[in-house]
Amino acid sequence: MASPFHIISNSVPAPAPGGSLEPASHPRPEWLRVKFFNGPNYQDLKRIMRTLGLNTVCESARCPNMGECWEHRTATFMILGNICTRACGFCAVPSGKPAGPPDELEPDRVAEAVERMGLRYAVVTSVNRDDQPDGGAAIFARTITEIRQRVPACKVEVLIPDFRGDWNALETVIAAQPDVLNHNTETVPRLYHEVRKGAIYGRSLELLPRKRD
Repeated sequence: MASPFHIISNSVPAPAPGGSLEPASHPRPEWLRVKFFNGPNYQDLKRIMRTLGLNTVCESARCPNMGECWEHRTATFMILGNICTRACGFCAVPSGKPAGPPDELEPDRVAEAVERMGLRYAVVTSVNRDDQPDGGAAIFARTITEIRQRVPACKVEVLIPDFRGDWNALETVIAAQPDVLNHNTETVPRLYHEVRKGAIYGRSLELLPRKRD
């Protein structure tokens, strides 16, 4: 199914003359510098993610707090692959055309990771998959179900896309009964066209009350 949105590359810009990506930039202040973490918990989480072939928004979005969170055995799973079909101006997640359909076994591996990490509260988000008829809703639902089956006491929070206004897809996720269901608007209406290509502010506002019904 062809995407209704113009997919824009999120590739790194070419260096400026002299080899710097930030010409004439000032050094970061001390309070803005991030401490490097490389302790046993960090390394264990890294092994879990790589062994199970999982993505995290921590890595893909280049979160500066990743080291600290992973050292506390906290990470946010990112399902439906690592390529987003949208290219929001504020996001570092790679964008483009996914190589194929979502991995049907990904929910099982996420559940295994939750068990191995000893989580009592799991947070799951995703890339946008506008190439899929349901936007990946079925994979969201199965991920919630698999986590519950493997770690019954674990609460599950999901941060979902807008599913292009497909409320049947939204109902698929709600039917799996996540403990918390979130959706971000990210910015104000006048900036949507500039920084959230493919998203519609009004569509997000319509989703928010629907998820409470």
